[in-house]
Amino acid sequence: MTAARPSPFPASTVLGYPRIGPERELKHALESYWSGRIAYDELDKIGARLREDTWRRLHALGLGALPSGTFSYYDQVLDTAVLFDAVPERYRGPAPEDAYFAMARGAAGIAPLRMTKWFDTNYHYIVPEIGPDTAFRLAGDAPLAEVRQARALGLDTRPVLLGPVTFLLLSEPAPDAPAGFAPLDRLPDLLPAYERLLAALAAEGVAWVQLDEPALVADRSAEELAAVRTAYRRLGAAAARPALFVATYFGDPGEALPVLAGTPVEAIGLDLVRGSLPAPDVDLSGKTVVAGVVSGRDVWRTDHDRALAALVAVRERAAHVVVGTSSSLLHVPYDVERETDLDPALRERLAFAEQKVAEVVELASLLASAPDGAPGGAESRATPSSLSPEPAAPCPPRSPYAVRAAAQAAHLRLPALPVTTIGSFPQTGELREARAALAAGRLDETAYEVLVRNEIARAVAVQERLGLDVLVHGEPERNDMVQYFAEHLDGFAVTRHGWVQSYGSRCTRPPILHGDVRRPEPITVRWATYAQSLTDRPVKGMLTGPVTIVAWSFVRDDLPLRDVVLQVADAVRDEVRDLEAAGLSIIQVDEPALRELLPLRRAEQDGYLAWAVDAYRRATSGASDRTQIHTHLCYSDADEIIAAVDALDADVTSVESARSHARLLREPAVGGFERGLGPGVYDIHSPRVPEVEEIEESLRAALKVLPAHRLWVNPDCGLKTRTYGEVEAALANVVTAARNLRGDHEYRPLTAE
Repeated sequence: MTAARPSPFPASTVLGYPRIGPERELKHALESYWSGRIAYDELDKIGARLREDTWRRLHALGLGALPSGTFSYYDQVLDTAVLFDAVPERYRGPAPEDAYFAMARGAAGIAPLRMTKWFDTNYHYIVPEIGPDTAFRLAGDAPLAEVRQARALGLDTRPVLLGPVTFLLLSEPAPDAPAGFAPLDRLPDLLPAYERLLAALAAEGVAWVQLDEPALVADRSAEELAAVRTAYRRLGAAAARPALFVATYFGDPGEALPVLAGTPVEAIGLDLVRGSLPAPDVDLSGKTVVAGVVSGRDVWRTDHDRALAALVAVRERAAHVVVGTSSSLLHVPYDVERETDLDPALRERLAFAEQKVAEVVELASLLASAPDGAPGGAESRATPSSLSPEPAAPCPPRSPYAVRAAAQAAHLRLPALPVTTIGSFPQTGELREARAALAAGRLDETAYEVLVRNEIARAVAVQERLGLDVLVHGEPERNDMVQYFAEHLDGFAVTRHGWVQSYGSRCTRPPILHGDVRRPEPITVRWATYAQSLTDRPVKGMLTGPVTIVAWSFVRDDLPLRDVVLQVADAVRDEVRDLEAAGLSIIQVDEPALRELLPLRRAEQDGYLAWAVDAYRRATSGASDRTQIHTHLCYSDADEIIAAVDALDADVTSVESARSHARLLREPAVGGFERGLGPGVYDIHSPRVPEVEEIEESLRAALKVLPAHRLWVNPDCGLKTRTYGEVEAALANVVTAARNLRGDHEYRPLTAE
């Protein structure tokens, strides 16, 4: 078909749907494939079955337009790179799946591509490498194959693709790219590949295609907006193509909206949950607007009056209005009806993916019969991080770092380049099975605790044998670094089946924070003190920070986010005090989500960072001078907020660095970092074991920026997802590398200069 007379867009749709399977079928299949228990053909059959189950269910729920192309074996950004053959030469292998998973996870002797957060979510994407010589071409037919697969079921779908501008903006220059090169420079070379794909879809009889451009809701330069105009004028001018639906989400497209509206695209998607109604001067009279009034990011039921008022307001401005979700439903669990253990009063307030689809369908029906000017507030909810409540009462500050460092050095007597890990040790199959048996009532608490004690003893013994300087207890009692705390704090509820994909096969069950947060009793003291009783070396007490606990939960929407975070900070502060009183000399309060919650618009970022830093300092304010406070940030572009990381005033900060090729060390501000810093030397998301020489090279690079008495040696993140065999081999090499270099540096305690 051509763009001249597009088929009408159906009345309801979603931008995407969960893909891991209600029972995490994709996770289990991927891990079976990676371990060699099943072949790729079997993995492909499981993937095909999950896609078909999704389409059938969406159709049964009455959804008007079904998306395809939202399924992935690892990540949709990686899929786009492979689709257009943006595969660095070092990853190419005998089979396409070899290159795909090598880019995602690494291979023998080859590190994977960098991984970071997808905008302000806890989903992670693989960062493509684009260079001046990347030869873009349409290298696969996955979008067409899924269209055909759905048609075999009697269903038509709308292919979903990552848009060319967002794809290039999310990419990074290839290692050999010249200075000043930006992947967006290659837009003219990428667009022909998109044109060929659109032509192939049109030839297949596809009526509409969705191009996701979430990057447009962040601040964009004049040059970047010009790229948007160029891309969609060119794609819109193609003679043979489906109708184009450009979806923006996670916020307000602002100045990008009139640019899009001035191109030939037929439909534009707007997030009316985190964003706002279009400005009056934006002409949408010739466009279909897919109005995202049902949230794809939280689990609360939609306020129908508010949503309907927004839909009516948009209808008065647009040629046609479609009811949709604010973003893909990838970020929520499948079905709240499975959560029979939840308080019924709470469950009535919740909507997971299945319920949100039903809401979209119902709102489309209500809109069809709603008169113009229907009553109700059309204002969208403000993004919580943009709210600015009055500051909380300040907590007594800790002593200056120089004072604390002297006290800690005298007490801990650590060597130069001290080696530690981030917190978790491998979660063995036996441990996972025991936890499931405990929850199901097949194993009693006493037997489970014996297993936990044995796992802690094993982790401590391994670390002592390998020669680590600061140990961890391994966290065998914890299912997840946020859920574990939610289970012990008032104001939270946890689910049994509420799994959400974080990356690849990694899934989490975000808790539901629905009330005021209080800590009724100590949470971590028992197991931390047990671990410390097994060794003379210091053991870290391990806590999750207040920002991260809130960021990785589904949070109540009746209070400003800042106020909720401060409630959690007070609970964490109580735990810090109890760990210290129990004799723990090092306490780590992790904040890997600090960068994640950073608002996408610069005008809101300073305000957020100010209260987020205050919350962390509030949580750690009760520690004495000789108690060493650590924090950790991983896979989150911490280099972009290095000043805020410094302002946390932790005595030691560990950060991901190996996976991102030490980009943090290239930041000038790192050289002025006044406290201990541990840039990761071991990428734990890859099964490969780094060699001693590779780790030494990383440490030498760090020593060019940081003095030895401030440099810590650690992995990028916790070791939960790895096996003991991988962990022991890698940590042995880490210790060897640190000791090899330690002799070159005279011992000096960690003090301020």
